[in-house]
Amino acid sequence: MSDAQHDEAGDPPLFYDRHVFFCTNERPEGHPRGSCAAKGSVKLRDYMKARAKELGIKGVRVNSAGCLDRCELGPTLVIYPEGVWYRCETREDVDRVLEAHVRDGGRVPDLMLRPGDDPEKAK
Repeated sequence: MSDAQHDEAGDPPLFYDRHVFFCTNERPEGHPRGSCAAKGSVKLRDYMKARAKELGIKGVRVNSAGCLDRCELGPTLVIYPEGVWYRCETREDVDRVLEAHVRDGGRVPDLMLRPGDDPEKAK
């Protein structure tokens, strides 16, 4: 939703310019779907929070999320209000997303997840 649409709907102003939800879901070892936590998402989330402060990025909140239902592709995160999904496996990936998307409003296409990227979900 654009700022103009947001205003027209009568919604209050956004509390954060960007809100990042980093999956930190944990499943039992050997689970067919895996888990973002087993792929290092907790450390990456912690790094993202600290790095955003270090870069002086204002108006952003980085939170843990329970299962975002895309652990097979993880570690995953989603950024709102845009609803753009990323796979961040390294600190360098986190830096790229923070700088290009969160700070500058751009995108990191090679890290983006799109509908249809998900494998058939195991039960």
